[in-house]
Amino acid sequence: MTLNIDSIEAAFTRFLNEGKYRKTPERFAILRKSIELHSHFDVDALHMSIENDGYHVSRATVYNTVELLEKAGILKKNIFGQNSAMYEVHHDNHIHLVCKKCGMIREVENTHIAGHVMQLHPVDFTPEGFSITIYGMCSSCKDK
Repeated sequence: MTLNIDSIEAAFTRFLNEGKYRKTPERFAILRKSIELHSHFDVDALHMSIENDGYHVSRATVYNTVELLEKAGILKKNIFGQNSAMYEVHHDNHIHLVCKKCGMIREVENTHIAGHVMQLHPVDFTPEGFSITIYGMCSSCKDK
C-alpha cells in the first residue's frame, strides 16, 4: 500500500478548514507520524513515538488530534477483542488476522471475500467499506 502523504495532508487541511479547526504544527506532526508508523497503533504508542523523535506534544493533543483524524476519515479505529482502540491509516477493505495469544495483527487482502461482502444489499443500508477480523493463533505461538 503506497500512501501519498501530500494528498493526505491536503485532505486534512480541507477538513480543518471546513470545520473551522486550527491548523497547528502539532496536528500535522501527529498526522505524519501516524502515516510513518505503517502499522496498527494505540494513542500512547503514537505519543511515545513522537516524543522519542524529540518533538514534545501533550498526550491530550495527541488524543484530540487522533479523534479529528478519525472524523476526517484519515484514521480508522479498530477494537480487537478486549484490547484498547488501535488505529491505522484508513485504506482499502482488508481482513485482520489477530493472534489471541501474542496479540500479533496481520492484514491480508482477499478480493474474493471483498466482492461477496460488497455485493450484500442490506435493507436500508448502503455499504461503503468493510473490515473483517479473524481471531486465532499465529504460527509462532502454535509452534511453541
